Amino acid sequence: MTDPKPRSTAEVVLGAIEDLHAREQIVTREILSELTGLKLTTIDDRLGHLVDTGKIRRVQRGVFVPLEQHRPARPISRTLCPDGTTVLEVGDTVMILSPRESRMIGELMAGSSHQYAAIEIGHETARLNAALQAQISDVRREVARMGLRAEDD
Repeated sequence: MTDPKPRSTAEVVLGAIEDLHAREQIVTREILSELTGLKLTTIDDRLGHLVDTGKIRRVQRGVFVPLEQHRPARPISRTLCPDGTTVLEVGDTVMILSPRESRMIGELMAGSSHQYAAIEIGHETARLNAALQAQISDVRREVARMGLRAEDD
């Protein structure tokens, strides 16, 4: 049995970008280098190649996303009925589920709900970290300004 064809560095980088993007993580060259073990110069070269070939795009300086996207999410609703059944509507598709079927779907979706929670916690943590860093910078500037005044006296 022969080994499968080794993946090119471009395929490795693209796979990492798609994986990070699917988990709603920000994709930067530093993160890609850490994740793939490739040097930053290699990452930069491959990112340029992937942008040029239309496989990824730059959403802002240093942040990348794969071009292939999922279609927009359809509206989803769930109705709990008095008899214990659940009506699950996804776009135009309606499913009437028995209590057991509803529990089984819930069990299958539990991992996705945990992943969603982790993603939201990560986003909130990043937002709070940015706000805290801004406050620390303001305090440092104020302390430095006050220190200069004290030396002037």
